[in-house]
Amino acid sequence: MNEYDEPLFFQVMQYASNADRDIVDMVSGNPDWEPPDALRDGLHEYADADAADFQYGPSEGLTDLREQIGARRNIDSDNIIITHGAGEANYLAMAQAVECSDVNTPEFLLTDPVYPYYPGKASLLDATATHVPVHDDGHLNIDAIQDAASTDTVAIVLNTPNNPTGAVYNRAALNDVAAIAADIDALVIVDEVYDHFDFTGDFESALTLSSYTDRIIVTSAFSKSMAITGFRVGYAVFPPALVDAAQTRHMLVTVSGSRPAQRAVSDALEKTPPSYYASVRNTIRERIDTFTNALETIGAAYTEPEGAFYVMARFDDLPGTLENVEYLIDEAGVAGMPGEAFGNAYDDWIRFSLCTDRVSIAGDRLMTFFQDN
Repeated sequence: MNEYDEPLFFQVMQYASNADRDIVDMVSGNPDWEPPDALRDGLHEYADADAADFQYGPSEGLTDLREQIGARRNIDSDNIIITHGAGEANYLAMAQAVECSDVNTPEFLLTDPVYPYYPGKASLLDATATHVPVHDDGHLNIDAIQDAASTDTVAIVLNTPNNPTGAVYNRAALNDVAAIAADIDALVIVDEVYDHFDFTGDFESALTLSSYTDRIIVTSAFSKSMAITGFRVGYAVFPPALVDAAQTRHMLVTVSGSRPAQRAVSDALEKTPPSYYASVRNTIRERIDTFTNALETIGAAYTEPEGAFYVMARFDDLPGTLENVEYLIDEAGVAGMPGEAFGNAYDDWIRFSLCTDRVSIAGDRLMTFFQDN
């Protein structure tokens, strides 16, 4: 068995669920807030649709959903594939990078720390994953990426706003990465699933890099922004030269996505006001302040997220191993993710998800635990 047969996420969640006490779950990125009203309304309306609407939809995704995404992204909807969440979107993108290369040992450059499913996908594609440490503030180390890039590199994979650091990469950094990729004839894959959770106002999609549109693939999903992780509606934007091959792989793997889920998302995109997303961002900001104030009291080091909804913390004499995470579950009643799950750069940190309205309780429990110990 290798580490991707049972991801560390599942191990921690199972351990927490089997605990003999109440646990504040700060492991997963499952939103606890309400989805848009229009999404629920769309589902109710779909229940009364004709039987024909309950059959296979277009493999590439419902036309009106793709057109809405295209209009919002200022791109051609023909380059969009609706996928089974961002997970499949990233798989298609990475698979396409391997497929269109001619190297014998394909390599992906990943940041360190990194969401662990990216190296997992690299392994599934018989490719190697090279981890490139970021700066202390979580931002890209362009010199390190340049040094790591080689003729074996088929793609540089980024996630902004970033899980787990919360860094929002600026346009200049994205452009520098694209230039490095162009020099070695590699692709750039940018996962923008947290784009609605930008607290800086500086987020710019990689799709705006007009000089490199032939080698940039952007992936995203509505899982986080609409609080519907269970709907599995995501998408990938491919350069025109790559979209047909990616669509063929998508069709062979999944046939097509969920038609009711896509219809509900399409309704929500059309009818949900910007105030919905702003309200959620305000909620996350408040939770960040509440939790980091507790960490400040404890004396822990912590990241200050510019985006997404995670905080990483480093506690004296309690490095972020699986064993210590389980110890916090048992003794403090708070469950986080061990930093070692995300690579080596932050392996002595613990990541906490703020997808819970019990952030204040978690902070109080951690303060009590560290004051007593």
